[in-house]
Amino acid sequence: MQELEQKLNKRERYKARLKPYDYFVKEFATIDFESLGEGDRYYLQDFGIFNTDFLEDEFTIRIRVAGGRISTEQFTFLADIVNKYDLTLVITARAGFQLHDVQAEDVHKLFKLLNDNELITWQSFGDNIRNIVTDVYDGVNKHAKIEVYPLIKQMQDYIIKNPKYVGMLPRRVSIGISGNSANANSFFANDLYFALAKKDEVYGFNVYMGGKNTEIAQDADIFLLYEEVFDFFKAFVETFYTHGSRFSRSKTRLFYMIEEMGLDKLKALIEDVYNKPLNKRAELQLLHATFEEFELLDNNKYAFCYQTDFARLTPKEMRQISDYANTHNAEIRLGIDQNIYIIGVDEKVAPFDSPALSSTIVACAGNLCPYAVWSIKDESAKYLPLQKIYAHKIKVGFSGCAKGCGRHRHTDIGLIGLKTNNFGATDGGARVFIGAEHDNGKSVARQLFSMVPFVHLHVTITLVIELFEKSKYKNFQLYAHHILNKYSEDFLSLWHLYNLKNKTLLTLPKQEKALPCKEEKQLLFASFANAELIEDDFKKTLSALAKELWTVAGKDPHYKPPMKRVNVR
Repeated sequence: MQELEQKLNKRERYKARLKPYDYFVKEFATIDFESLGEGDRYYLQDFGIFNTDFLEDEFTIRIRVAGGRISTEQFTFLADIVNKYDLTLVITARAGFQLHDVQAEDVHKLFKLLNDNELITWQSFGDNIRNIVTDVYDGVNKHAKIEVYPLIKQMQDYIIKNPKYVGMLPRRVSIGISGNSANANSFFANDLYFALAKKDEVYGFNVYMGGKNTEIAQDADIFLLYEEVFDFFKAFVETFYTHGSRFSRSKTRLFYMIEEMGLDKLKALIEDVYNKPLNKRAELQLLHATFEEFELLDNNKYAFCYQTDFARLTPKEMRQISDYANTHNAEIRLGIDQNIYIIGVDEKVAPFDSPALSSTIVACAGNLCPYAVWSIKDESAKYLPLQKIYAHKIKVGFSGCAKGCGRHRHTDIGLIGLKTNNFGATDGGARVFIGAEHDNGKSVARQLFSMVPFVHLHVTITLVIELFEKSKYKNFQLYAHHILNKYSEDFLSLWHLYNLKNKTLLTLPKQEKALPCKEEKQLLFASFANAELIEDDFKKTLSALAKELWTVAGKDPHYKPPMKRVNVR
């Protein structure tokens, strides 16, 4: 037994000695937040409290908001707390809240205030079922076929404060469920996703499993009726709790469980707990839709999308929103796009101006998080062509580090903040991804550039969008499907770099299937008179050309000019 415990990862060894729920009962009330040990930090995450050893006196508290629905009273109460304690509030990419800059001496008090007012912090971090998300228009617009909020509440009530599951899963689990045929954002990044489907003229849900910030959830070939979802959810949670890996921390997500045992074996384990046969998948009911500032609702009223300052909200904004919603008997909802939606507006007249063009941009916490490399929220306007992004409703995902909280691989254009000296004395830059087919979960975005220095990022993203504009496709996903994803990553990178170098806007031709490498080379030479390949190799040429264009301070001693082109026959 002792030998087995030694093989467990560090967090599991703590759980084996003291369960998180028991830790809360025995220790929480007397915790000294100015003197925490490593184990304390692990346990506290299960109750929504986050701290690192290099920011000992500052804490983050996360609040889960089931399905993104919050009452105006709670919204106002939260605004008062943010104001009184001088906190920074952001909306998370799972339609919850994070309170930053919490001082050690205030943690106990704030934890009690929030949870006493049903602003639940339990299991919003750590190895838990995280905030369960849905489409912001659940039950209210023309795309809404099944309202799923009651199911979300039922699922949340089942796991919240359940001693067996509090902090005791092998790893976190993200869950999305939508009864809408078109969503404001994709849910295929979730570990478990219930997607609207239809069989024999009856709506229900197809099940997808194993998604994460860098992977698409797989079709599990399961169809559930509304009344079957909760029992399946319970069987899923118990199966992951019982059979999920608790060894190498980097291999404990559901994705790796599926990779190791296979989807069929996982389904068999779930079916054994579910205790009845699972029905095969139905026809998926997902369409692409573009949502505007005002969305017509079923009751002939409107929803107004208030675009936040890249997920940040001030107390003044929150009171303004709450007062307006109260006056007009409207509802407040949070979207996983980090915007606020006021549901039930009488006219298509904006009650107040939004502070930023951010409706299609998801951004992680940026410099509010100790892991982020750059300040996304302060510098987005500098690095991104916001007007073009907004005009075309292009989905953009920002992640401050490789953890991917901005879902950068599940968007039209994705970015990760990086530090590098490959281009001289830069302040940093971003890895760039493009072309996810995210509505239907067909593919994640592919890497366009491993690194673009900040000073060149605006021009580079502008080029990507201008080439899309010239293609004449209605939306970026169609452009990705018919153009971008028919070419190799390295060729796409070179194509964009040669356009940058020559200050041209040469578009790629549509292809019915993926183009062979030899034909890509022929296309490159035919299109750009100055095209060259180093040793007939895309990667070597790409590296050299990027350095030629982007080295920003002094000459890079490792830079070698491209060799003469190699003719391709």
